[in-house]
Amino acid sequence: MGKIVLRNEPRLDAKHRAFPYQIEAFLALRELEYGAIFHEQGLGKTKIAIDLLLYWLEKGTVDTALIVVKKSLIQNWILELKEHSYIRPALLTQNKHNNFYVFNGPSRLILTNYEVLQAEEKRMKLYLNSRDVGIILDESAKIKNPRSTLTQAFFRLAPQFKRRFIMTGTPIANRPFDIWSQIFFLDQGRSLGDNFADFARNTNLSNDLAGDDQKRSQFEKAVSSIMDKISDFCVRETKSSGVISLPEKVYQNIAADWEQVQYEKYEQVRKEMRIIIIQEGLPTEDISENQLKRLLRLIEIASNPKLVDQDYDKLPGKFPYLYNLLTNIANKNEKAIVWSSFIENVEWLYKQFKELQPVRVHGRLDMILRTRSIERFKKEPETRVMFATPGAAKEGLTLTCANHVIYYDRGFSLDDYLQSQDRIHRISQTKTCYIYNLIMEDSIDEWIDVLLNAKHLAAQLGQHDISPDYYRSQISYSFGDIVKAILKID
Repeated sequence: MGKIVLRNEPRLDAKHRAFPYQIEAFLALRELEYGAIFHEQGLGKTKIAIDLLLYWLEKGTVDTALIVVKKSLIQNWILELKEHSYIRPALLTQNKHNNFYVFNGPSRLILTNYEVLQAEEKRMKLYLNSRDVGIILDESAKIKNPRSTLTQAFFRLAPQFKRRFIMTGTPIANRPFDIWSQIFFLDQGRSLGDNFADFARNTNLSNDLAGDDQKRSQFEKAVSSIMDKISDFCVRETKSSGVISLPEKVYQNIAADWEQVQYEKYEQVRKEMRIIIIQEGLPTEDISENQLKRLLRLIEIASNPKLVDQDYDKLPGKFPYLYNLLTNIANKNEKAIVWSSFIENVEWLYKQFKELQPVRVHGRLDMILRTRSIERFKKEPETRVMFATPGAAKEGLTLTCANHVIYYDRGFSLDDYLQSQDRIHRISQTKTCYIYNLIMEDSIDEWIDVLLNAKHLAAQLGQHDISPDYYRSQISYSFGDIVKAILKID
């Protein structure tokens, strides 16, 4: 393959020196054909990735670097590249006509999102025949489902890249087997095997682990061995490992009382759900679509009955607790992010707290409005609160202007929970960070709290963040028992 020569080559030196632990990661990865940056969110993975691609380009290992990110993070990456380097990316977008000029142009660096690369698979294959390309996947849990059409496209393209790297702070985004697909993209099954079904069977955090000592032991052994198998090409640091000094993170669960009409609506749906559960069996990590929808309905009512009944005109049980929290935070001249899984909730809460000059961020707002909201939250002292959905703002943002995070409700996703809270617990944070979970008493919220804790422990075990002994001392496999008690099933 002939060498690609540009008329004006970009500067390939970095603007800023990395932290020692970032340099250590860079040195461990720079000569590898493939690798993973699994540093916990908030520890500057982006800087490591930029230094890697600059090194590849400078040494001629590749003649082009390709960064693939989630659509919502494109602008953030443009800013990060400007902050840390002198190189500017060409953009592959949904505009196929303009993409023609990128594929046929002289760019050393290309930035795109996952869906665009999938749509441009055919032209990308042709492009890879004429260029030596190194690829970096940001938030690589995006390809955690090996059966999705998007992931399959990346599997097909993978062998043609000269360098393949992934990065995420949550490689086990929800369940231990989430990591398989990301690693398969790198090594084609060499370390974790080429059969996803087998891997998932051995690493599934399922309901039947509670009553089977042998199965539980096999699960724990399989999960704790994951990082051993991939350690030759993966780096991971956590905030607790001492590589950087960050303020304390304090968790508090706040039990909320029911509003009467809200309780009546919840009980009605709970009784319907109870019948379904008895007929179909207890929900586990692999709950059916029908069960999932009904459980979600319970979450909605525990959060705000207005989500399912527009005629509901009361203040739901969690609201007074949220009001007191936000008032106290504002009185201390501090800021908070309030997370809800539901766009309608974000809009409703945004209207209830006008005196705090709030902003909102969710998926129905275009990127320009989201960016303006985020900038207001960062820069305007009188803007005390941001209401947001994790899907729109859990990744890529540094929001250390705030030091309080409040979960008005939570879903089943561990990734949403971990990523969103660490928007505030990052490099440059100087204040103690407070994480509040609003939980309706005797509700589905309590099951979610137990489930997320179990998922987090399993993720930590699989990522070698904790020891097997510590895991066993903390874990509870009682998901079925908890949900039985909540649904009042004997």
